[in-house]
Formats: sequence, structure tokens, C-alpha cells
Amino acid sequence: MELNAIEKESQKEGEDNKAFVAEVQEQDQIYIDIERASEGDNAQKKTNQHKKSLLEKKIEAFQGYFAEHRDQIHLIIHLGLGAGFAAMVIAACVLNFRQASVLLVISLVTIFFLVWDWMMERYGDRVWVELHPIRDLFNRNCFRIRWILHVLLLGAVVCWLVLDTAQRGKRQLMSFSGLLILVFLMMLFSKHPFRKFMSFADIGSEFVFGASYTDHFFVFKVMPILVFLSSVISILYHFGFMSWLICKIGFIMMVTMGTSPAESMAAAGNIFLGQSEAVLLILPYINGLTRSEIHAVMTGGFASVAGTILGAYISLGVEPTHLLTASVLSAPASLAIAKTFWPETETQSVKASCDFKLGKGECSNALEAMSQGATCAVKVVANIVVNIISILSLVAFLDTVLSWLGAMFGCPQLSFTLICSYVFMPLSFMMGVSWEDSFIVAELIGIKAFLNEFMAYQKLSKLIKRRKAGGPEYVNDVKQYISIHSETIATYALCGFSNLGALGSLVGVMSTMAPDRRSDITSCGLRALIAGSVSCFMTACIAGVLYIPELQCPDFLSTEFNNTSVNISTQLVTCCTQLYNSVTLYEPLNVTIKGGFSWSNLQGCCTLTPPTHFNCSMVL
Repeated sequence: MELNAIEKESQKEGEDNKAFVAEVQEQDQIYIDIERASEGDNAQKKTNQHKKSLLEKKIEAFQGYFAEHRDQIHLIIHLGLGAGFAAMVIAACVLNFRQASVLLVISLVTIFFLVWDWMMERYGDRVWVELHPIRDLFNRNCFRIRWILHVLLLGAVVCWLVLDTAQRGKRQLMSFSGLLILVFLMMLFSKHPFRKFMSFADIGSEFVFGASYTDHFFVFKVMPILVFLSSVISILYHFGFMSWLICKIGFIMMVTMGTSPAESMAAAGNIFLGQSEAVLLILPYINGLTRSEIHAVMTGGFASVAGTILGAYISLGVEPTHLLTASVLSAPASLAIAKTFWPETETQSVKASCDFKLGKGECSNALEAMSQGATCAVKVVANIVVNIISILSLVAFLDTVLSWLGAMFGCPQLSFTLICSYVFMPLSFMMGVSWEDSFIVAELIGIKAFLNEFMAYQKLSKLIKRRKAGGPEYVNDVKQYISIHSETIATYALCGFSNLGALGSLVGVMSTMAPDRRSDITSCGLRALIAGSVSCFMTACIAGVLYIPELQCPDFLSTEFNNTSVNISTQLVTCCTQLYNSVTLYEPLNVTIKGGFSWSNLQGCCTLTPPTHFNCSMVL
């Protein structure tokens, strides 16, 4: 109480602090000015609000409504677009189901993955927890379950071979034997015991090089396809579609084959991209890869070709269906062979797919992506052209030297390709190629292994064109072309970047990306090259087992009726029925036969399986 009284007395008798009073008055003035300014701003806003037109008010109201209901509006737009696309697919299937079947399959696969992503995002953790008892049961009996599955699979394959493949001929059995031999060799030496789409490129080629651009077919017809496809893939990568597709394919291989996310994504990327581009997909993870994973990544690069290069092969005349199938099959085949040739013995750094991310392109818009893709293709085109020029020149020089040396020993026809034909002949025969064609296919394999797969496909395209031209099969005892079955096996065997030049390129690229792993990369290089080559040969064996060329009835009947004894088989009855359908009877002894059949074919069929809709005695 006394202190308070003294304080009050001192406040009454004391003097004011002038500096403090001035500061308080200044702050009061600031507060007053702020209030007046805010009142002025509000008045100005009200004035501007009155000055706005009715259209501006409506636009602001619409923007506010859109911002408030953004999610609902996006959902309605997506549902509308989806319903419109579904209606378009249904209408296309009703009008022409055969032509719309591809669009239908692509749509169903896309819908499946979109629904899968939506389900996993919301219920994935719950499903994983609920499946815990089943996972424990499988882990406890994993060894037994695997052995049971292996025995069942082996039994199914044996039954299939006995009931189906063995009836087709010896070539299919030889292809299957070759497949088993290749797998056995990999285990023995283990480290631890579309044409229409392409034609759009011709429009740009004709504009730049003139109407006579096909006079220089390789440079002005084949190479522009690389530029076109590179631009398309770059645009798809910019929009994220390519990354999405690679992730889905890689996820399927990771689940079904038990491989790590990094090597699975790299193998999936090799289906569409080149060796260097596929490695870029896993650039942040290269330093953490095990040696087995590095080996698998490199094997995938050697076992497949880039999607842009496929277009060039197709333009050469190689069957596009076989090329696309070989490119897709090479991805899982490369992983299987890589893990057989170099099993995993180390701890993997990235085990879950959720820890693995793929980004989109770095371009700001689609036009920049298109330009960047075309620019990147220029380097590829230049690399292919200059390599082919240098390789052809060196091979010509080497053949001249070998011929000179061979002439000393009475063999002037000695050449590099002749040596390759004898070295790789057992391999081509083991894959199911007929004996008379095995030397030619072996020559193609040698060109691909030591020189370049592009040159091998060029040689194959010449053989295909000769067969289609219908010329003589032998000229001076030299075979001019091979059978369709041999062409198919060769197409699969050549579909890969597994050559010595690609080995140096891939080792250099990966060593630049991960300098600390240079020694591991170089130690894996040669084994990965061998594994990539074997992957291509395995897909060729599978093609030899499964592929049956379309039956050429005129040739088949001529061959059958030239034999001393003819057996009535299913093929014979089918061809005779086709022959009867090609016969037009105007009157007795006045008939025409179409489809390439001959009178001797008709006589033989009438003798063995007489027709039901006309009498053979009226035409013979």
C-alpha cells in the first residue's frame, strides 16, 4: 500500500518523457492513417464493384463456383469422355469388329490397369494385411509348391510334345531340343552353379528428297522412319504414357519372375527404347545395384532392339509380326537367362516397387518433345550410316585378303561369311533350321555377332525378296533363298543388339553414369553379351516349335503326288478340298482350275479323295 501511494505521488509530481510522448502520438497517427486508408480502399472497391459490367460479374461468379466444385467438375468431364470413348469403341465393334478388335483389346487392358491402380491406392494395404495367413502358408511350403509346379509344368510340356508337336515334324522337336540345350549350357556355365503406320514417314521423305527418293532406298526410305518413330516415342514419353506403360510391364515381370524393380523396369524399357535410354530409366539406382542386377540390365540391352529400329527392319521387308513378338519375348527371356547365368547372391537395395519411381520427360510441351526426339534420331541415323559404310569396306578388304590366302591352298572362295557359315551352322541347325538352310542362317548369325544386326537383316531381306520373286532355288548349286520356316527362326535369332560394337557402347555409357561401379560393369560385359545372344536364340527355338508356315497347297500336292506312296493325311484332304473349290465346270471336259493348281493335282486328288459336288469322270 505504501509503495503504491509513493508511486502515485511520484507520478503526480514527476515530469513526462517527451520522447516517449512523441512516439505514442506518432503511433496513434499511424493507426489513424491506416484506418483512413483502409476505409478509402473499401470505398474504392465498392466503387469498382459498381463499375463492373454484368458479364464480368458472371465470369467471377463462374470462376468462384468452378474453384469450389473443382473435383466434381473434373469427375463429370472424365466420365463424359470415358462414356464417349466407350460408345465409340462399341460402335466400331458393331460396324467392323475385325478391324476394331485391336482397339478393343488396348482399351480393355488400359481399363484393367487403371482400375488396378485405383484399387491398390485405396485398398492395397488392407488386402496385403488380409492375405498375411496365405503368405505365411506359401512361405512355409515354398519349396514343395515350387517342385510341384515344376513337375506339373514339365509333364504338360512332355504331353504337348507327344500329342501335338511330334505330329508336325522333326523340325519342331529339333527346336525344342535346341531350347533345352541352351538352357543346360547357361546352367552349366553359370557364375554360381505395323506397316501402315510406318508409311507416314514416306510423306516427309518425298517432300525433302523428291519423288525419286526410293532410288537411294536405305538412306532416304529406311532412315527417315527412325526420325519419325523417335519423335512419336518422345511425345508419348512427354505425356507420361511411355513411363506408365513401362511401369506396368515391369511390374508384371517383377511379380511373375521374382526379379527386382530396377532390372524389371530396365528390361521393360528395352522393348521400346535403346540400350542407353533404358539405362537412363534407372539412373538414380545404378550405384546401388548388385552385380547380378547389373548383369541382368546389360543382358536386357543386348537381347532386344529399340522400337525405333524395328520400323527400319520392317521397311526392309522383314515380317513385322515376328519382329514385334521377338522384341516383347526378349524382355522376360533376358531376365530368365541372366538370372540363370549369374544368380543373385547379394542383398538388393531396392526391393519394393513403391520405392521405384519413373519420371516424365523434361520438355515443356509436345512440340519441344517432338523436336527433341527428331534431333536425337539424327545421331542414331548418322551412327548407323557411318558404321555400315566402314564395316562394308572393312569386310570387303577382309574378304579380299582371305580369298588371296585361300587361293594358295586351292580355296579362292574363302571369305568371312563362309567361315561364319561353318562356325555357326550347328547352332542354326539346333534351333530348328533345315539342313539345307542352316549354312545361310549361320552366315546371318555371324554377321550379326561380329559386325552389325542391321547388316544381317539387310541380307535376310534380300533372301525374302528372292523367295517372293519366285526365281530358281539353286543357281550353280548355290541356294538363292531359304524357306519361310527358316526365315522366321532367323528373324527371332537376329532381333537383338548383341554384337561386339554394342558391348563397347553399353559398357562406356554405364561406366559414365556410375564411375564407382566401372570394374563391376566391365566384368559383367562379356557374360551379358553371351547371355543376350542366348536369349535371342532361345526365342528363335520357341518360334521354331510354335510357328507353322501357312500350307501352300499347290506345292504340297505336287510334292506328295511325286512320291511313290501317298498317305491320306489331314493336309492332303484340306488341299484337295481347296482344289475342288477352285474348279469351275462349264460342261463336260470344259473346266478351269484357279489358285495355282495343275491338272496332275486334280488327277491325284480325284484318285484318292473324290469330290462330292461333281464327278471327276466329267473333267478328266
